[in-house]
Amino acid sequence: MSSEKHLRIPNLDPDFFILERDRVNLERFARLSERHPVNIMVTGSQGCGKSSLVRQFAAIYGRPLATFQVGLLAESGQLFGQQRLQSGETYFKEFLFSKAIQTPGCVIHLEEINRSETPHALNELFSVLSEDRSIWIDELGTVKVAPGVIFFATMNEGEKFTGVEEIDAALRDRFYYIQLEYLPHEVEKQVLVRKTGLSESGADRILNVINHIRTNEQAGVSVSIRHSLMIAELVSLGASLREALVYSLQISRDALESLLLSVHVQTQDTEAELDRYVVYVPESSPATEKVFQ
Repeated sequence: MSSEKHLRIPNLDPDFFILERDRVNLERFARLSERHPVNIMVTGSQGCGKSSLVRQFAAIYGRPLATFQVGLLAESGQLFGQQRLQSGETYFKEFLFSKAIQTPGCVIHLEEINRSETPHALNELFSVLSEDRSIWIDELGTVKVAPGVIFFATMNEGEKFTGVEEIDAALRDRFYYIQLEYLPHEVEKQVLVRKTGLSESGADRILNVINHIRTNEQAGVSVSIRHSLMIAELVSLGASLREALVYSLQISRDALESLLLSVHVQTQDTEAELDRYVVYVPESSPATEKVFQ
């Protein structure tokens, strides 16, 4: 089966921002891949655009993208295929990974590379990321990485992330590194404006509150760029900033009350409305007029 049926070039995001130096070096990595396959590790805080960067790279250079959830790997051998049973007989089911790495110019995204169930599940990566760029699989023979392939690995690091492991030093040593950070206020504002249609003043108002939360160590709330977009999208559809925060941030009730107090001080939002319950049916139905308090 041809891998082209499974691999697609992602759509370009016209509103994706990165540091100029990162853009320049990604261009260098693309040129370097013309000489030999390249490995790049992308790290940074949650929701800062690591996976989006990989998609944007593939879109810019017109390369097919294949994403693999490393967290699903429980044992060595699962990347390339697995023995299956059919009509009482076993056969080897070849997976997309082997097809993708043999596709010239393919972008391979190893998502959450430090979240596999066991470190041994990554053993096969050592060979395909090494200088030799090939591995022997009993059922497939020698599998060689095609020219121009780029491996991107993304991961979250830190004690607050459950199920993550330290990456083997020998595996780390095979990667170039890009460290992503949260966007500065003015750049993040442009992202919100361009992606949600909010006015600059509306985006400013949202970010003033978000940055107040980000710098409040006592709140202990992490508001990622992904969260700021979620909040802005709800506001663009008519939600109050207070409502958007409630529905976008996953925090304890005590932290929520403290957060809402901070929001009230910053935005002068009115007190919360009395909770009202309505029948959840299409709006054209008369039943929506039934309200309970």
